[in-house]
Amino acid sequence: MLTKKLPPLQSFLSLVSRHTSYVARQRYDVIVVGGGHAGTEAAAAAARVGAETLLVSQKIQTIGALSCNPSLGGVGKGQLVKEVDALDGLCGRAGDWAGIHFSILNRSKGPAVWGPRAQLDRQRYRTFIQSELLSTPRLTVLEGSVEELLLSETNPEEPGTHRVTGIRLANEGQSISASSVILTTGTFLSGSLFVGQSETPGGRIGDAPSSTGLSHTLRERLGLRVGRLRTGTPPRIMKDSVDLSLAHIHPPDSHPTPFSFLNTHTRCKPEEQLPCYLTYTTPGVDRVVKESLHLNCHIQQDAKGPRYCPSIESRVLRFPGRQHQVWLEPEGVTSDLLYPQGLSMTMPPDIQLRLIREIPPLHRAEIHTPGYGVQYDFVCPTQLSPALQVKSTQGLFLAGQINGTTGYEEAAAQGLWAGVNAARSALSMPTVALSRTESYIGVLIDDLVSRGVTEPYRMFTSRAEFRTSLRPDNADLRLTLKGFEEVGCVSPLRYQEAVRVRDSLKEAQEALHTLTLSSPKWRKALPGICMSEGKNTLLTGMVMLQYNNVSFEMLASAFPESLLHHMEFAQRLKIEAVYKPHLSLSQEVREILDRVRPSTLGAATRLQGMTPAAIVHLLNYVRSAGQKERRTHRHRPDHKEEREEDVCAREAS
Repeated sequence: MLTKKLPPLQSFLSLVSRHTSYVARQRYDVIVVGGGHAGTEAAAAAARVGAETLLVSQKIQTIGALSCNPSLGGVGKGQLVKEVDALDGLCGRAGDWAGIHFSILNRSKGPAVWGPRAQLDRQRYRTFIQSELLSTPRLTVLEGSVEELLLSETNPEEPGTHRVTGIRLANEGQSISASSVILTTGTFLSGSLFVGQSETPGGRIGDAPSSTGLSHTLRERLGLRVGRLRTGTPPRIMKDSVDLSLAHIHPPDSHPTPFSFLNTHTRCKPEEQLPCYLTYTTPGVDRVVKESLHLNCHIQQDAKGPRYCPSIESRVLRFPGRQHQVWLEPEGVTSDLLYPQGLSMTMPPDIQLRLIREIPPLHRAEIHTPGYGVQYDFVCPTQLSPALQVKSTQGLFLAGQINGTTGYEEAAAQGLWAGVNAARSALSMPTVALSRTESYIGVLIDDLVSRGVTEPYRMFTSRAEFRTSLRPDNADLRLTLKGFEEVGCVSPLRYQEAVRVRDSLKEAQEALHTLTLSSPKWRKALPGICMSEGKNTLLTGMVMLQYNNVSFEMLASAFPESLLHHMEFAQRLKIEAVYKPHLSLSQEVREILDRVRPSTLGAATRLQGMTPAAIVHLLNYVRSAGQKERRTHRHRPDHKEEREEDVCAREAS
């Protein structure tokens, strides 16, 4: 999957220009507004389901652009990327193509909370996404700005007080009809850019501001509750002006782990990967921040910013006197720039230069592009259904930062699911939902539509109650089969591969269960393993894999006839064995608990479908969780603040 030759960007642009002359006279099943992570996944997913789809973007060259950090994945976020890929989305394969530094975060913890992550080459990522869109059947791309939504009489057979039937473009005012419209406007919906004391309209530096008519339509004509959020980005620094010898080198994993289940390797060879570098702020940084607050109007605004990736100004004010991590990350193989993660700032450019030069490796640094802040409108997501459709408006779907989230991965996940449901609705098929018991995407959407947001929402593994079963390694078995058989967004090729993996894993597990020996015989077959001498019971190969110092490779070496041909799945079998004792609740019981959410164990016992075994497992879980929480509060009274501060920069080591 990584050997195909990508067409040049000019091919993409020429195809778009050919469509522009006649697209306004066409009717589409689905129109997607916005070409970021949410928009590209939405457009591709809608087309895969079978809908004639139009993607409208203000600037063709920026489709698939990495607006902020050139990275993908992380703890919680990596799980979303794996799930998007399992549903045949784009970003996982794009990450494998464009990655230049791969690592698994949280390796010291269990595999359920490992975080696949990659630093990306900006140009490679954008080129891959545009190439995928170019080769997607039933998908047309148009450069233009949307002025407003077209409204008409509602369908009396469907819920809702309004009905969207298309868009009207700015400039010439051309109208394009569609059965479903997906808004993925990112930070462009009534966006404002802030640097120092200046404020200008826009959602990203270098791009034109979006039309104010779209925000007016949402507020005034559709009567939606709209709020205001803010975010920011750090200055980009010239690489040759940085003394990297004064920073701590952070090498990538020696063996890159692909995001996509279709890929066995990444485009970037292990020896070609680039390192990242870690440094820290100094008291001089605190001093510059405090001295320049009167010159920084963005930090004084009431709009909520991201708690887990705040500006350096916010972190200095919230945690005075502390050292803060700064990661110096490459922006590409041939790029001359470094991205200083942890230094998002909105002070005047000359003050930004003063601040970064207070950090030892940056004492002679030069800024290529200053950091800036963005404020933008978002729609309160409790007004959406689990299909990401606006409850009060037929035919209107929302995805990405317009729903109050932050991050590429959260946007991509919403975009894919909105695209699926917009297409199904347009093609007169029922919409579908994902439960929080079966996916992180389900957790994300359920949190948004049932709880809403008061600040930009970011995914963490701690948000998923069933995270031991929602692991990065099994996203294909959880979602690919459903994506093909029930949803219609997965290709036959990917489905066939998932079926092969499922059947092979089942066969391998049966071989492990069949391999049954007494404890003395296991000690003889696997010399050096830590087993109690007093044990003399029969144990299966699956049980043996639960031991920390036993790997599948060891078992296959000892019993090659029955296990050696399953080596392809060595790590997955080890993980399955480790978590098998903990996955004691059936899918049916999980769905009952997720639907009702009883507040006490007694209430759970009275639910129809709850088995005595499930109640015992719940009791054990509550006891162990309570003990763990008491230990945590006893030994780390300020645990919450420390954790949030650590996450501010990067969930790495």
